[in-house]
Amino acid sequence: QVQLVESGGGLVQAGGSLRLSCAASGRTFSTFVMGWFRQVPGKEREFVSAIRGRSGSVYYLDSVKGRFTISRDNAKNTVYLQMNSLKPEDTAVYYCVASSSGGLVDRASTYDSWGQGTQVTVSS
Repeated sequence: QVQLVESGGGLVQAGGSLRLSCAASGRTFSTFVMGWFRQVPGKEREFVSAIRGRSGSVYYLDSVKGRFTISRDNAKNTVYLQMNSLKPEDTAVYYCVASSSGGLVDRASTYDSWGQGTQVTVSS
């Protein structure tokens, strides 16, 4: 497991942008699959995006394609989620996740490390 610390959440108007950051501990960060999930109270956690360590392949929830961009800086052990054209339905707690073993990137069970979450609120 690794320690994950998110930052960058907040309140923004619809159409605005936010960038989430997630700093990870560990010397093998570059090999991890990193990702983001989100959760609204009363609902299950939802996959948002992921990026593989070795190939750099990226994956997105359909509803965020074209608006969100995931990236990573292996020298800084950090993964980012740039969120543009935000909508009220993007409001949720966003969790950074890490997997040392790989697997299906859109499954919560793939990830063995979770951050504490950061609140994103989009007002209409």
